[in-house]
Amino acid sequence: MAIDAHFERGGASRMSFIHELLKGRFFMAFATIIILSFIGTSYIFGLYSGDIKSTLGYDQTTLNLLSFFKDLGAYISVHAGLLMEVAPPWVILSLGAMINFFGYFMIWLSVTHKISRPPVWLMCLYITIGANSLGFANTGAVVPCVKNFPENRGVVIGILKSYIGIGGAIMAQLYHALYGNDTNANGVILLISWLPALALLLFAFSVRVLKVVGQRHIQREKNFFNHIMYISLALAGFIMVMILVQKQVTFNKAAYGGSCVVIMILLVLPIFLVFREELYAKFEKMSNSPTNTLSELQIMPINDHVSPTNHQQTDVEGSNHVNNNHGTPKETNNEGSREEEKAQVEVSCFKDVFHPPAKGEDHSILQASFSIDMLILFLATICGIGGNLATIDNLGQIGTSLGYPKKSISTFVSLVAIWQYLGRVVGGLISEHLLHKYKWPRPASLTIVLVLSCISHLLIAFNVPYGLYVASVIMAFCFGAEWTYLYAIISELFGLKHYATLYNYGSLAAPLGSYIFNVRVAGHLYDREGMRQLQALGLTRKEGEELHCIGVKCYQLAYIIIAVATFVTALVSLILVARTRKFYKGDIYKRFQEGDRKE
Repeated sequence: MAIDAHFERGGASRMSFIHELLKGRFFMAFATIIILSFIGTSYIFGLYSGDIKSTLGYDQTTLNLLSFFKDLGAYISVHAGLLMEVAPPWVILSLGAMINFFGYFMIWLSVTHKISRPPVWLMCLYITIGANSLGFANTGAVVPCVKNFPENRGVVIGILKSYIGIGGAIMAQLYHALYGNDTNANGVILLISWLPALALLLFAFSVRVLKVVGQRHIQREKNFFNHIMYISLALAGFIMVMILVQKQVTFNKAAYGGSCVVIMILLVLPIFLVFREELYAKFEKMSNSPTNTLSELQIMPINDHVSPTNHQQTDVEGSNHVNNNHGTPKETNNEGSREEEKAQVEVSCFKDVFHPPAKGEDHSILQASFSIDMLILFLATICGIGGNLATIDNLGQIGTSLGYPKKSISTFVSLVAIWQYLGRVVGGLISEHLLHKYKWPRPASLTIVLVLSCISHLLIAFNVPYGLYVASVIMAFCFGAEWTYLYAIISELFGLKHYATLYNYGSLAAPLGSYIFNVRVAGHLYDREGMRQLQALGLTRKEGEELHCIGVKCYQLAYIIIAVATFVTALVSLILVARTRKFYKGDIYKRFQEGDRKE
């Protein structure tokens, strides 16, 4: 065969090719996709929250408190970022697997009464621990992938985060394949305890930060992710069709199983793109053409102090006795570089907190923390993402109070997952296109989705006919796009040196927004209206009895408040647009294209 002939001529066997493939950047991106496809469990809370409420006898405020701690665990993961500053990604991912299983398995034991009914604070602790696996998976998987493909980070973040959004719909379909139309959600809790943990452990050692030395084929990288996007669109489209069909036709377990087989095939289909890219790189590497760009491209672990010679082939895990482009050993500069870096860190961390470098350069954690730009992003996260989180966590109760059947509530949850996906990937692609073609500031895209979110809040507040379907779509799209813009803006304004920490730091405000709008606003006003309805009927609520509220008044005032807060935040975000307009007019990725890989 021609392929074998090429491999023999190059002195490489088929096994060595597979070995290089499994250690390459493209397979690492594929492993990240698989991990993220099963970790979006915090977004399907509405699928099992009703059972927790009825089984444990919670009122709405208590249930919303539980959902707040879920969001707290999902988005407070700075500790994972700080740990990744000193530990490899496999450590982060393995820890994520363990805490995911422990947290959700303890919830399953509690709901099924296999252990005694835990107090509220202990249930909050369980769900915080379980949901915290999302932060570990995000840090251990997404951050290395962004560092491995820095020039295409907008597309990379959008596509990878989109798989988290679509993961909720995948889990819902898997649940139906295993349990059919059983409305008991205990199986969901058990499923989300072991399946994400298994995915994390299986691919933990496939994810690492790689340093690419030499000229890079940026367009091929972009095409690779574009083709993954097409596959993901097919996956999302198929799931959307299944949701609509399942709403009209009653499926049995065999039918659900057949749809899950198609979903799994579409999920693993990007592996063929990985083979294509590695084969292309292999043939290009073996070519002697002086115009070949990939023949000079080598991939190595980021911690190895290796530098390629000029037009010289080096081993992927090459020795440290390799010369740089000027023919001098790189080791001679290591000591001076370390001294310079140490001095720079001392200055940036303690003396120049309020004198940060130019936008786009590597900021220290403190410099980024005290930046006006970061404060505005915090506000956008509190009101924009926090308001949408309140909707996601209350979808089940909103649908019930407005008279939607339980089957429709499952549809809402799946719609949120699909449109979150579209928001993350399509929203990211749109902003990337506008940025490259028109130098459109990415914060301006964030402002637009904040305004659009207000529409979904008002549709819920005034109970427009079929409004919850439309509101779910708009809200989910905006929610997904907001996350993509948040993480992309942070990487662009503050650099990638401490991105593992800043990536998580940017989401710190989400639990605060969830607490304000979910617990103190939506939950409190729901319970107040529910108690008013009980008193109007001359009834009193017994301790441990579930509290119900029926009608548009249950959430109307809450969502008017959320809509107003989100609109005000959109106006404030225009300040960030003005502050970054000049920065986005320039070439923000120039330093990476020139090979300046400081991270």
